[in-house]
This record gives sequence, C-alpha cells and structure tokens, in this order.
Amino acid sequence: MAKVLPFVGLLSLAVTVYGLIPSTYITGADKDRLKSVFQSAAPYADSQSAHFSILGLKLLGEAAPNAQDACKTLSKVVENKVASIYHASEAAKVLGSCKITVPEFKQTLTDAIKDDSSVQDIAFAFLALKNLGLLVDDAAVSKSLMAALKTDDSPASHGYAFLAAAQLKGDVSKFVDNIEDVVAQADEVDEKYLQFDGGLYVTALVVDGAYKLAEKNNKAPTIAQDKVLKFANYFLSRKHVHQLKSAYYFLCVVKSLTTNKFHIPIAVSLASPVAVTQADPAVKVRVTDLMGGSLGDLTVTADSARHLGDDAVVISKKQFTVAPSDKSLYELNFLQAKPAKGFYKLTINIAPKQANSKLLGTAGAEASVKVTTQVSVENVEVGVADKDQATAARTTRLVHPNKAASILEADYHQKIVMKFQLKDKAGGQLMTAHQTFVRLTNQDTKQEIIFVTESDSTLTNKFDLDVGANAKDFGHKSGKYTMELIVGDAVIENPFSWTVADVSLTFPEGAAVKKDQANQYAKKPEIQHKFNQPEKRPPASLSLAFTALVLSPFLILLVLWLRIGVNISNFPMSLSAIGFHVCLGGVFVLYYFYWIQLNMFQTLRYLGILAIPTFFFGNRLLSSIASKSAKKN
Repeated sequence: MAKVLPFVGLLSLAVTVYGLIPSTYITGADKDRLKSVFQSAAPYADSQSAHFSILGLKLLGEAAPNAQDACKTLSKVVENKVASIYHASEAAKVLGSCKITVPEFKQTLTDAIKDDSSVQDIAFAFLALKNLGLLVDDAAVSKSLMAALKTDDSPASHGYAFLAAAQLKGDVSKFVDNIEDVVAQADEVDEKYLQFDGGLYVTALVVDGAYKLAEKNNKAPTIAQDKVLKFANYFLSRKHVHQLKSAYYFLCVVKSLTTNKFHIPIAVSLASPVAVTQADPAVKVRVTDLMGGSLGDLTVTADSARHLGDDAVVISKKQFTVAPSDKSLYELNFLQAKPAKGFYKLTINIAPKQANSKLLGTAGAEASVKVTTQVSVENVEVGVADKDQATAARTTRLVHPNKAASILEADYHQKIVMKFQLKDKAGGQLMTAHQTFVRLTNQDTKQEIIFVTESDSTLTNKFDLDVGANAKDFGHKSGKYTMELIVGDAVIENPFSWTVADVSLTFPEGAAVKKDQANQYAKKPEIQHKFNQPEKRPPASLSLAFTALVLSPFLILLVLWLRIGVNISNFPMSLSAIGFHVCLGGVFVLYYFYWIQLNMFQTLRYLGILAIPTFFFGNRLLSSIASKSAKKN
C-alpha cells in the first residue's frame, strides 16, 4: 500500500496540471509595446515614474536613459517622503553613479521603521536605506514588519514584507512560513487562473516577493505546481497592460518565473495557422519559457490528437522534429496520419534531454488544430416543376462553375427545384456543409431573398421553392432574379458563391403591396398626440346658477357665524399657520383654474410646485399644535 500512495499522488498532480500549461509568452511585439510604455514616462514627473521606467527598460535589456540627465531629474522630483525616497534610490542604483543622498532623508527613513508604521513604509524605508548604503538594524526591521503584519495581513502587505525579508540578514523563516498561507487566499477563476484582490499589481507583488524570498532562503516556495501554472496563466492574460506601474510589476514577476532556480513554467504555443491543409500540412509549436527564451534541447511528443466530433484518436506518441533555424520551434506533419476533416485537440508532452526538475508543465499541453479540405459540387440539377407534380420536372444538369444557358421561367402555379451533392476532393466521399444557401436577387431592385437547402439521408442537398407560397417574401414583385448557390464551412478551404441561373418569376397580378409596406424597415409617419376636444360648455346662466347653489352652504355658514359669534383667538398667528392656509387656498384656486382653463398636465405641474410649501408649512403647524397640547396636559 505504501508503494501505491506515491503513484496516486503523482497521478493526481498530473490530472490537476493537465491543461494548465500556458499557451502564450511575451513575444517580440509584447516587448516593444512594454518598451514604449516605459519610454513614454519620460520626462519623469516623480520618482516613482522614474523607478518603474528605468528598471522596466533594464528588465527588457534595453538601454537606460542618459544617467547624468536622469540623475538630475531624480534630484529635482524626489521628496522627503518614504515612498519617494525608496523609488528614487531604486532608480539611482540602476543608473550607477547617481547619488541622491540628502541628510534629512536618513532621519525620515529611520523614523519610519517602527511597530505602528505600515508594512509598505517599513519595507520601503529598509530597502531605501540599503540602496543608499546607510546603516540599518535588520533585527529591528524584522520585528517591526512582524508587528505591522499583525495589524494588516493583506496579501499586498505580505508582498512588501517578502520583498524586504529577501534583503534582511539573519533568519527569515517566519516570513517564509507565511507564503503558503498567503497563496491560499488567492481566488481561482475558470479553474485556470489565480489572482488576488487588487488585480495584477498585488498578485505580481506577492508572487515576485515570494520567489525572491525563496532565493534568499535557498528553498523552493511552498506553492503547488498547479498554482504556479495558474498564476502564470493569469499574468500572461494581462500582458497587454498599458499602465506604467502594472507593466513594471508584470515584467518583474514574469522575469522571476523565468530566472528563479525552483520553478520554470513552460509555455507551449501554436506557431502555425490553426488550419492544416494539403499545402501546409505541418503543425508547428513553440516551446519556451514565459519570456520567450529557449529551454535547451527538448523532446516534444504529440501524446494524442483527438477528433472533437467522434473522439477518434488519429495520432499517438508521435515525436515532433526541431526546426533547423529555430531551436524552440518544433514541427509535425499532421496529415501524414490521414486524419478526417474537422477539429482536433492535440495533447503535447515535453521532456528535457538533460533532466531538469525546475520545468513545470511538461505534460498535458494542449493545442487546437483543424483539418480542412477542398470540396467539389457534383450532380447538379436545376429546373421548374408543377406544384401538383402532374408532370415531371424539367431540369437541366450543370457543371460548376457554368451557368444555365437559358432563363428558368416559373409562375405562382410552379416551383423552382434544385439538387446537388458536395464531395470531399481529398477522400472522394460525399459530405455536408454547415452553410448551403440559395440566394435570389432581383435584377432591378437588388433585393435579396435567401433560402436554406436541406440534405437527405443520401447526403443530397435539395432546394424546393414554391413560387406562389413564397410570394410574400418577394413582395409579389414579378421579374428576373439571379439565382446563386452559396457553400461554406469552417473546414472547407474553397467556399464559393456560384451563379447557377437566371430565373423569371411571375406572381398574381394586383397582389403587389405598396412600396412602403414591402419594406418593413421603411420610415413610418410620425404619430402626433392630440388631446380630446373638451365638451361644449353649458350656457353661462346655468353655470352661474349652479355656482350659486354650490356656494350657498358657505354663505349660510357665514350668516350662522355672525349670529352665534366667531372665536378666532385660538388661531396661531405664526408664519407656518398663515403660510399653510395661504397655500391651501392656492390649491383651491388652482382647482378653479383647472375647471375653466388648464388641462390635467398643467394642473399637476403647478400642484407639484404648491405641494412643497404646503407640506412644509403644514408639518410645522401640526408640530406646534401638538406641542401646545402636550404642555396643557
């Protein structure tokens, strides 16, 4: 049993790694784009831009800007802040003879190394002191970093701590032990990518710092191989980045994954067209590191080539040959196995000729290819038949690419018929295509109508057009039409459009629709909304009489108030009371104008304006009344 367990572990590792191998790398075009990103940062507005630009160019192997001019710029833009000093010191170190030491800088950096500082400030201060050649207490830095990580243990903070710990003297095992825990916080996407919250910058910072710390500790970081490949896939998916900061950290981490002595992910990319043809039968793959560099002498084998349609395996354990002009390019004559047309998934294994345990992704790389073929159209017949099939169809045999010599004439009692077969030129067997259309184009109006042909069990494609039943599709437009056969497919090398014949169609007279009705997309007349006309008003005398009747209760109320007396002493003489009653009266006046003049939309607009002060004054009035009642009780 003990002997079986290692095998099971290796098997599970192979399954998890399978299909994760990066399928791209940093190409020459990518390097040129990154170079332009770094160069565009000049003239430098701050020390951070200078740092990322100068070091980015160095990572690309490009010449740095004039050291003297760049150093003068650094001296101007550097500020007495920890981050600014750090970035300036990194740039100055690359420039060589550049000195930016300022007396107060040392005090600023020393003061930043304390337990209550952020991890970033402690790391930047420590690295800046190292860059400037100033004395620093490594033990104090280590203690402060651990204390700061207890306050902020985010992946970004650990990334800064890893970078600083990689430069510390003494035991850094407590930082190394954190790598596995931090990596476990990464989010997996589509079972292929790993990233941290914060995106490319934070993910690159953590992974780059982890490998730099591992180099210091001389022990591989505790990151599983499948996770390394998922990180690599994520970084390469972001290789088109155009932001200076992200571009720099992206290049840093890819460089680390290329040059470290523990894990080197392999990139297997398709270097030939996806389509494999008789003219170009070779499948070419490029096997490199993530920077596009050579991995030395390799044995590249096509483990299998599986048809995605019927799952048939057409290639097994077939070795690629190395291209004579490029040691990272490998070729395989795919058509030598006589594969059927269609799409294939090619599984590739890589084995270094000299054992190299650093290489990750040596098994299970995948590439998609398709085998195409040329097609010929055979046994073509086109003609006219009666709908009731009382007589045999009058058909003409055609040979591609010839056009029928005479015009086919059909009225609404007849139908146009056509049948044909498609043949694979390479294998000689009949086949079908995903796209087989018949297009009829009116020679006067250029209007096109497209129909789909159908194939039967004998792989014969048939087209049957009932002229009368499809008259609406033609807008009942009689006349001459050009009839074309269109054939295409993803695996057909020679798709074609063949003018088969000219046809004359006759539809029933008087059935033609108007021009604007024939085109459903024609501009429609504008719809003007109209309000209903108001009903005729009654005579003025009747209206006045009705108004008097409506107002009579109010007049009676006034008379009764005069007889019994009116007590208005409780009316609160305040702005809210007066304002509320004035606004309420305004609402009644508005109703009156709605009755004699305004429409509903105008009334609602004015009512909305009046409602605001009415609500405000009413709320204040009711609050004051409630307050007085509470005091009395």
